[in-house]
Amino acid sequence: MDGANANATTLAAYMAGTPGWRTDLYATDGTLMTHAESIALFKALGVKFTPELKAPRVAMPFDGDYTQDAYAQQMIDEYKAAGIDPREVFPQSFQLRDILYWLKAEPAFGAQAVFLDDRDETAKGFDAGKPETWTPSMAELAQQGVKIIAPPMHVLVTLDGDRNIVPSAYAKAAKAAGLAIITWSLERSGTLADGGGYYYKSIKDAVSRPSDTYRLLDVLAQDVGVIGVFSDWPATVTFYANCAGLK
Repeated sequence: MDGANANATTLAAYMAGTPGWRTDLYATDGTLMTHAESIALFKALGVKFTPELKAPRVAMPFDGDYTQDAYAQQMIDEYKAAGIDPREVFPQSFQLRDILYWLKAEPAFGAQAVFLDDRDETAKGFDAGKPETWTPSMAELAQQGVKIIAPPMHVLVTLDGDRNIVPSAYAKAAKAAGLAIITWSLERSGTLADGGGYYYKSIKDAVSRPSDTYRLLDVLAQDVGVIGVFSDWPATVTFYANCAGLK
């Protein structure tokens, strides 16, 4: 379970950080799989692949000659070794350099590479409503070959004068540039009684109850036109997709 107590003074207390509205029922045991083992499992289950190349926690190049590009290549090599069709893989990274590397070195995989865009948290002055604060711009990303962009949900939506949830300038610009959009993460915000926190902060004045999850999801699917939504509890998105006739 993804959670930690940042104010803890002991290791045990730090690990006891699961929010009260989540559960540790299924987190009591298990064996961590290697990436290659996970590929074999997902292949047997007949599902697609969405690996994220996590930012290294050590300085790169590591141990002298293990570069960031070698790290990015290693992830792709394990799909190639397993005989996975590149069209089934959506490699992701928060680092644009990784996306650009895959586009150049592994174009079959790079064609579906997902740029996880967290510039709202990492880029000074970023504003989803002001295109002049986006560096690079949507058009520049598209010119570099990026096909899919994936920001957090709140970046894609805003409120109109009647407090209706509507697509943001960021969402409109991404679509205008021909970028497909994925977003994250649904079901990570509790009951929404407090306005939903981080993932709902651009629409918090119109959020107050659990059903607002579906109001946001409907706008993301129908008005923003996302091709996918990462969720911590996939029953919600599955129910919506089935009702709406979506894949």
